[in-house]
Amino acid sequence: MTEVIIIGGGAAGLSAALLLGRSRRSVLVIDAGAPRNAPAAGAHGFLTRDGVAPLELTRLGRADLEPYDVQIEHGEVVGAERTNEGFRISMEDSSVFEAPRILVTTGLVDELPDIPGLHEHWGKDLVHCPYCHGWEIQDQAIGVIGNGSFAVHQALLFRQWSANITLFLNDSMQPTKEEFLQLSARGIPVFSSPVARIHSTDGAVSSVELTDGSLHSVQALTVQSRVVAQAGFLAGLGLMPSANPFGETIDSDETGLTAVPGVWAAGNVTDMKATVLAAAQDGANAATMINMDMMAAELADAVAAHTA
Repeated sequence: MTEVIIIGGGAAGLSAALLLGRSRRSVLVIDAGAPRNAPAAGAHGFLTRDGVAPLELTRLGRADLEPYDVQIEHGEVVGAERTNEGFRISMEDSSVFEAPRILVTTGLVDELPDIPGLHEHWGKDLVHCPYCHGWEIQDQAIGVIGNGSFAVHQALLFRQWSANITLFLNDSMQPTKEEFLQLSARGIPVFSSPVARIHSTDGAVSSVELTDGSLHSVQALTVQSRVVAQAGFLAGLGLMPSANPFGETIDSDETGLTAVPGVWAAGNVTDMKATVLAAAQDGANAATMINMDMMAAELADAVAAHTA
């Protein structure tokens, strides 16, 4: 019998499966095979795996699971409902799986501004996190495209990696007097006109065109995406994403437990700030809490049977 279904086969999900498998639990991992970081050449900041290709990291993670009672199922989850024994998970191909507990590690979807020429560079020379990709674009001419109140912070943050930063407000916000002073002190020019399109040369970002007709040369871009939890299938359990200034994520407590008993969440689906390494640790933490919950239930059953 499957004891835990993990929905999502990225760093958080595979890490949780590893801990649960080593705890002698029967686990099913359901993976749609479309990781958020797939467009990136490498995942960075992961100790002993810095720069590893995202799909190679997945392969290595799955290989670690082979000694344990962990099964991998490829497919997309489209629904979830409660049963007397736990939960029933419905797949796009109409198959179903059941388990007493589920862990959601499906991550996020990035929604980018609707700017011609922008989307095709995502994960390459268009990045969002300096800790993940700043080293690769250090000392380049980096354009920061405003997409909300985070724009000034993002420009000042990327200034750590390059002295050549330009902030394109893109009509998304207006810096305060203090913020303008900070930007000026760090040598960051600011342009207020909306971005009309992104130009490329030989597949690489080359310039930003504004609606006033001006062209500004760049070698890389950064923008704060709006992030949305890949968790629509949880609606049948009454579990909906919560809005925050950057998008929508699933709420969970410090153990990973959501508002629905028996349902945990880990990684970016509940913490948009989590890097790949942090997501893996988050999955491991949730796994230990799930195992403790199962142990408590088993102990209660054993005591009841012993005293009957």
